[in-house]
Amino acid sequence: MTIITANTAKGRLSLEQRRKLAETLTDAVLVPEVGQFAPAARVGFQVHFVERESDTMAIGGRLLSDAVPDADVMMIDVTVMDGDWRQNVRAEVIERVLAAMADACGLAEPSPAWWVNFRVIDEGSWGSRGGVLSVLSLLDTGVFTEEKAKAVRTALGA
Repeated sequence: MTIITANTAKGRLSLEQRRKLAETLTDAVLVPEVGQFAPAARVGFQVHFVERESDTMAIGGRLLSDAVPDADVMMIDVTVMDGDWRQNVRAEVIERVLAAMADACGLAEPSPAWWVNFRVIDEGSWGSRGGVLSVLSLLDTGVFTEEKAKAVRTALGA
């Protein structure tokens, strides 16, 4: 279970860009999380697009409405269930998220004002389906590779 929230200035992303990002941001996290491209796992991912007025966002101590008109500020928050999130896996996710954003926006590289937060929700702290959900219950669904399932179990001491 993963939630990706892209916070942008109002009107920054078109409907077509959001459609593309709904898929590419999902896959940017999905592949490192489960160890393979597994379309069946997409159901466990949500992507939220939050648009904010330029007078409700600031960078460098100045509201965007008062800053340089072409300031391209984004905050992408990736929230995942506990699992195999070693530093190299987190870095891969962050790089893939930024690459997906740049591609959808038609840019060769991400803006330096696009920032990504990566959050891990502790085991036993994710609610869904009327109760507490554990990543351990998802390991035998067929979407995780054997290697990734073993790494998750090891990371969680299971």
